[in-house]
Amino acid sequence: MSEPTTARPMSAEEVRAELKRFLEERTKTDWAPDTDLFATGGVSSLFAMELVVHVEKTFGIAVEGADLRIDNFRTVNTMTELVLRLATADAGTGAGTYAGTDAGE
Repeated sequence: MSEPTTARPMSAEEVRAELKRFLEERTKTDWAPDTDLFATGGVSSLFAMELVVHVEKTFGIAVEGADLRIDNFRTVNTMTELVLRLATADAGTGAGTYAGTDAGE
């Protein structure tokens, strides 16, 4: 009988790598972790909503209320900080663990 699998806590490196992968796939650009995606014109405010959905689905967290500010999505580093903070807050609920990406992403 196989042992039940449990998702493991995320590391900053895993979160950052996944965010960069998603951005590079969608924009065809290699982004430095501290580059302001909006100030450079690399992404639009409409794309920000796609980022929110990706972050929520991929990392099993809910981005709500004050966390929906565009400043939380300006750079790969700020998104990584947001994901880790929300994952820590959700740790008691079973959310906020990294299980990889869906094949349909």
